[in-house]
Amino acid sequence: MIQRSLFFIFCYLPFMLVFVPLQFLITRLGLDWNFIPRWFHWFGCKFLGMRVKVIGTPSTRRATLVVSNHISWTDIIAVGSKADVTFVAKSEVKKWFFVNFMATLQRTLYVDRKRRSDAHRASREMGRRMASGGAVLLFAEGQSDLGTHVLPFRSALIGAAQHAMEEAGAGEVMIQPLTIAYTRLQGLSVGRTDRSFIAWIKSKSFRQNLKEILTGGTREVTLAFGTPRVLVAGADRKQVAREMESEVRRMLVALNRGTPLPVVAE
Repeated sequence: MIQRSLFFIFCYLPFMLVFVPLQFLITRLGLDWNFIPRWFHWFGCKFLGMRVKVIGTPSTRRATLVVSNHISWTDIIAVGSKADVTFVAKSEVKKWFFVNFMATLQRTLYVDRKRRSDAHRASREMGRRMASGGAVLLFAEGQSDLGTHVLPFRSALIGAAQHAMEEAGAGEVMIQPLTIAYTRLQGLSVGRTDRSFIAWIKSKSFRQNLKEILTGGTREVTLAFGTPRVLVAGADRKQVAREMESEVRRMLVALNRGTPLPVVAE
């Protein structure tokens, strides 16, 4: 805890004081400079004790919808340290100090899923960002989970992204599955009882969750990017959701068990 406090005071805080205002200006000017958010999240990983391993290659240099499982708010920091993506997050994230700060630097789109009009607004913005050649990451389960299994992917979320990209005039858009797995804690394999100290457990407050992370050991996170494929306009969204969900589930099971990753035909 002392080492992390010193790291925050002498490394992380000075970085934020210098570069966060610069990133704010870059965002206001509409410039596409992503190195500051990447550094910011890299520092965040160090501060929170996360070691991030990447398998595969993120498809972030072209219009791509990345669909992923979701375990914790730290997913944003882990992915943000390795890939230039726009996150789609629920509006409640705006209320979480520090998490909101980190997510906003990554140009996160916030959506109030209880308001249909706001969901449509967020979908249109997703479409515009993909039409401009960017990558958008969607936590397709619609909520976080322990990380032992994958909840059903919500086809409505993928369908909304499809419709938005068509309206925005996006040409060929790729869709890529991403599996997030917290595999080791203090060098040991993560057991089911350990996951309550990693995942976002609804019965715990954010403050309690953050305290457990800061006082806990080093976490190893694996990001497994699957093979990107063309998301055809008008494709059956339910079928697409099932295919992405199945691939993410197979990858998560393999990563949690420490077995070789399954080979998926392109």
